[in-house]
Amino acid sequence: MRIVLDAMGGDHAPEVVVEGGVMAAREYGIEVVLVGPQEVVEAELAKHDTAGLSLPVVHASQVIEMTDEPSMAARQKKDSSMVVGMNLVKNGEADAFTTAGNSGGALAAALFHLGRIKGIKRPALSTVFPTRKGLCFISDVGANTDCKPIYLLQFGIMGSAYAERVLGISNPRVGIVSTGEEEGKGSVLVKETVPLLRDSGLNFIGNVEGKDIPAGLADVVVTDGFNGNVVIKLSEGVASLLMGVMEEEIKKRPTAMLGALLAKGALREVKRRLDYTEYAGAPLLGVDGVVIIGHGRSNAKAIKNMVRVGKEAVEKGVLTAIKEGIAENVYSV
Repeated sequence: MRIVLDAMGGDHAPEVVVEGGVMAAREYGIEVVLVGPQEVVEAELAKHDTAGLSLPVVHASQVIEMTDEPSMAARQKKDSSMVVGMNLVKNGEADAFTTAGNSGGALAAALFHLGRIKGIKRPALSTVFPTRKGLCFISDVGANTDCKPIYLLQFGIMGSAYAERVLGISNPRVGIVSTGEEEGKGSVLVKETVPLLRDSGLNFIGNVEGKDIPAGLADVVVTDGFNGNVVIKLSEGVASLLMGVMEEEIKKRPTAMLGALLAKGALREVKRRLDYTEYAGAPLLGVDGVVIIGHGRSNAKAIKNMVRVGKEAVEKGVLTAIKEGIAENVYSV
């Protein structure tokens, strides 16, 4: 197992990225290939105990910055850490590519250098989302702001394959985000997509509202990238607000402080379940290779878990499952 890690991707690169890579190599017993300017990356590696770990460095002289125009940078910066890393996967020298860098740049580099899986119209950036019943998988969360019904159908097929293979959910329930539970409600896009999902062979349960997602009504939630991104960003903000308000109110009351001490274990578990660093990487489904994209603000723990997401996608054969699902669906070919 060789997982490529873009050492220059993220707001706190290369320090926290290299630290997270070291943690991943140690915890998961895999080879983590760090891509970036060799002297810079090796200087960071020297700060850590890497005895017995496999952390080779592959030189890349350029970086796709957060401020770069994604498509142009992916074309022009041919020796960037993203492009070099993608080509390692393309050439069979690595099993997956992970980055916390420019998500648009990663999408463009993946399309240019890995290409799409045969039959896929658009790749989808997807993510795991915590619910009352466990986890669900949301697709798309930002790669495609304007969609056609066939795109959403394929997001459902790919999301279902991921949920079944990686999350271990048998026959996952697939829902589409809408403004009402009743069929016939929602945008033109939703109304035109519903018949495709119903006839797809997926375990389609119909429309789901925003409140149904954290309730765990569906295992796979399909939406366009605009609404999916709003759902994810709003949820992260609300989770942070709730934890912050709870902490503020507890500190105001001495008796509440005592109660919080007694409930310390439960509060720690609540924080863990709502912590984005636990879920870390978002799989870019639909490109012909395993690509995982993390938050730009990722800390070392999030980087470690981003590498884990890539490792799991490879181990569970997600690419093969998606290819089979697309080939079997009459609407997708």
